[in-house]
Amino acid sequence: MKKAVLEGLLFVVGEDGLTFEQIEDVLEINEEESKELLMELKKDYEDDNRGLRIDFLGNRFKLTTKFEHREYYQKLIENPETNVLSQSALETLAIIAYNEPITRVEIDKLRGVGSVQMVRKLVAKGFIKEVGRSDLPGRPILYETTSDFLDYFGLATIEDLPDMRDFLEENEGVEEDNESDLYTSKYVEDELN
Repeated sequence: MKKAVLEGLLFVVGEDGLTFEQIEDVLEINEEESKELLMELKKDYEDDNRGLRIDFLGNRFKLTTKFEHREYYQKLIENPETNVLSQSALETLAIIAYNEPITRVEIDKLRGVGSVQMVRKLVAKGFIKEVGRSDLPGRPILYETTSDFLDYFGLATIEDLPDMRDFLEENEGVEEDNESDLYTSKYVEDELN
């Protein structure tokens, strides 16, 4: 069971990966047990019928795709049907575009949810890129939008983005109208009862 939990943990943390210490702490096991579990799981992934593997990168264990399958991953990324942006992709892109350069942790804070997979997907699609490292502790990667992002949205420069203050002013009246409609409809319902 602990091997299955470890697999789930590696999936959840994504590109952040896990250290031996984290594995030992979360699973409440010793160093020898954590090494044994990792080796068993790593061996399971070595099977030709598996599309993932476990790599030790940057002092952390991470689930990664198999290098020998890269041509298929590239086809998926280049497929026009998969180039439709989801609401969460658009939200993440907007946060990056209006705040660049920005770290993934800062994106997570603004979105209120983890963005590891979304950032990875946007990098793969070429809409954002790594532009250096922040001076914050741990020196996290900084991201910015690319010229592909500008092309996709028909912008000449990042300065062509609409001013967020205009958007907020437009939506203020809508929220007030909705509130008054809710109050009015409740008031009418109460009178009828």
